[in-house]
Amino acid sequence: MAKEATLQVRMDAELKEKAELLYRSLGTSLAEAVRVFAKQSLVENSIPFQEAANKGHAFGIASGYADASLIKKEKSAYAKAMEAKHAFD
Repeated sequence: MAKEATLQVRMDAELKEKAELLYRSLGTSLAEAVRVFAKQSLVENSIPFQEAANKGHAFGIASGYADASLIKKEKSAYAKAMEAKHAFD
């Protein structure tokens, strides 16, 4: 598959550096890891994290950045949106 598109992502410089070191130690690159992540997302039709890496809940590794005051509202927001979207009148 030809690489014809470019993806630009902004992230903390320290996070990027640590991720690059990790993937280099695994024999690949951060860019390749992003491609693998995208492909696996399509295979699973979901975010491809295992439960253990996901800290046991839907907010996963991003939970450290979540607004704690909104977590209870956010937990049921998707389900409520889907119910509303697919409700039969």
